[in-house]
Amino acid sequence: MSTPTLTDLTTKKCIPCEGGVPPLAQGDVAELLQTVPGWTLSADGKRIRREWRARNFVAGLRFFDKVGELAEDEGHHPDLHLAGYRNVAVEITTHAVGGLTENDFILAAKINTIPIEEKSH
Repeated sequence: MSTPTLTDLTTKKCIPCEGGVPPLAQGDVAELLQTVPGWTLSADGKRIRREWRARNFVAGLRFFDKVGELAEDEGHHPDLHLAGYRNVAVEITTHAVGGLTENDFILAAKINTIPIEEKSH
């Protein structure tokens, strides 16, 4: 597998997955993870996650609205987490294969283009 660039990923479209294909190999996951800044691999290697600290509760909800619209357009749906009223996290996996596929990295790359009003440090 030749590793796509961030631009390659943002121009691709998620392909419907009903299972029957293996998840990406560990090496492919490691390479793809480098193309999506801010995302980390779960301990079990089956999900990627990114966290933000929104300016406030409403900013977190606005971000989730935009992520939800993108997910619907892509036909690939992440898990969304909002804790402590402004701690926002997104987790992505391909449930049908029990691990990661290129679709997960396509969605992560596109989520990275969505602006979020972050809390200033």
